Amino acid sequence: MAKWDTIYCELCERILNEGVRVANRTGVDTIKVPSAYFQLNIEEEFPILTTKQLFIRQAVLEMLWIYQAQSNDVRWLQERNVHIWDLWEIDENGDWIDEKTGKCLKHFDPSFAHTIGTAYGYIVKKMGLVDKLIHSLKKDTNDRRRVISLWQDDYLDTAVLPSCVWSSEWDVTDGKLNAWVHQRSCDVPLGLPFNVTQYAVLLKMLAQVCGLKPGTLDWSIKDAHIYVNQVEGIQEQIERYKTNGSYPAPQLWLNPEIKDFYDFDNSKECKDVKLIDYQHMGKISFPLAQ
Repeated sequence: MAKWDTIYCELCERILNEGVRVANRTGVDTIKVPSAYFQLNIEEEFPILTTKQLFIRQAVLEMLWIYQAQSNDVRWLQERNVHIWDLWEIDENGDWIDEKTGKCLKHFDPSFAHTIGTAYGYIVKKMGLVDKLIHSLKKDTNDRRRVISLWQDDYLDTAVLPSCVWSSEWDVTDGKLNAWVHQRSCDVPLGLPFNVTQYAVLLKMLAQVCGLKPGTLDWSIKDAHIYVNQVEGIQEQIERYKTNGSYPAPQLWLNPEIKDFYDFDNSKECKDVKLIDYQHMGKISFPLAQ
């Protein structure tokens, strides 16, 4: 069975059994636990859930949007048929609109139209974070200052949504690239499966172009939650796991000819990334809280 499915389903069950119901800015209550942590060995198993279907193309393209294209323009994703950020797109008037009421949730300078403001890819590009990381991995194996922080106070007010997965730390030990990722707030049914798979792909890509082997991915969360309107879907996924276990984890194929991170294909086809032998138990639809 896939270890990631076990870790994930046990976390979901813990939230449902031990969590506290709280209100939040979205207007849809969550059931939350204050913290969570797990470790995955990316060299041994590629983490993508098998107890529900996850769409690898969309996950990889969102990751490349942030770290390779270093963009905050939602149209970049839409052109590739990825609509993860549609609800957070600033309109041509500079308004971020509530999907349900049509009211303006926040106003920005109209120059930010079609973007998510100064978040994610904007910060990566502004601070040169990826270039610095790759340079360090290639030139100074024992560097202990490889921190990527997407939480920059000067740019929070002009971001539609401050980064949820906001920090990662990278080290090389015994020729293996390891990362520790931290998430300030985690929509466990929708966000966490995507995020973990994305950073596992990023780790394997960086390892390949820097001449390293993939190592471990440590993951910590502050405020791990399930929205109350997602509970039924999560209960279905847990029942799938209890009844059938999980399928074996698939393998991730990266084009071995790619030696530069910026050369990985980020077109709609995402041609340099493939899953081999991915078996899953089908889709589960979860509501998205804006």
